[in-house]
Amino acid sequence: MLLAWCRPSLVMESIPRLAQRVLSVPFTPKHLKSCKKTSPLTSHLMQLHDSRRPTFIQWNLQGRPSVCTDLVSMKNYSSATARAGWFLGLGEKKKQVLPDIVKAGDPVLHESTQDVPLGEIGSERIQKIIDEMVKVMRNAPGVGLAAPQIGIPLKIIVLEDTNEYISYAPKDETKAQDRRPFDLLVIINPKLKKKGNKTALFFEGCLSVDGFRAVVERHLEVEVSGLDRNGKAIKVDASGWQARILQHEYDHLDGTLYVDKMVPRTFRTVENLDLPLAAGCPKLGVC
Repeated sequence: MLLAWCRPSLVMESIPRLAQRVLSVPFTPKHLKSCKKTSPLTSHLMQLHDSRRPTFIQWNLQGRPSVCTDLVSMKNYSSATARAGWFLGLGEKKKQVLPDIVKAGDPVLHESTQDVPLGEIGSERIQKIIDEMVKVMRNAPGVGLAAPQIGIPLKIIVLEDTNEYISYAPKDETKAQDRRPFDLLVIINPKLKKKGNKTALFFEGCLSVDGFRAVVERHLEVEVSGLDRNGKAIKVDASGWQARILQHEYDHLDGTLYVDKMVPRTFRTVENLDLPLAAGCPKLGVC
């Protein structure tokens, strides 16, 4: 959500890594704009650049230590890939190895999470988890991430939307979604309250369900309370796309993926995102 907050294609989701390996240069809008005449591959990347749009959620960052933090329980709760990234990252100083994003099917994505004990919020362990979540989210790139998405069954979510990300989506689309930029939010042990009766239907995506999208009905306004990374109480009154991101990430903490709530017959690959909805499907927009 993310979200399928934007619409990246499968090709574009793999190009950044390919560019780094083949061209040995960072794949960024700034870099591409500075290139005038390069190799055929670089030229192709430049043509595709404007259509590259970050996904939502997942609309999230995504190892999985238990609340007691012992390595044995962490091993038992982590998927093989996420666990490998988590352990490698612990001892790395010069070059940090980030956790992999856990994919659909891993039990950690389908189970409820645990509260972070108040006495542990300021600990090095929890702060490291938060830092890694933010880095994984931005590296994906995504606009939201929940701890289970890096294999950690704790109630922590991070989210952020920027003018740059929003610029990749059509203006009429972002206007309909009521999508506006907001600064990084870190919320520990969140509690979500839906406000009002208005809802909206839009496509969503998730970093843990890569390459697919589906329509999900979400409330237009929510209130989320919890603690920030320093343990101070915070409350967020959100509407529009930010409210959708919060609901998407909050669902992860209950072991729920967006596909568990999707409107039947709207599930599709990103390549088919612009194709008409099947007969009988509700129209997109505010209900």
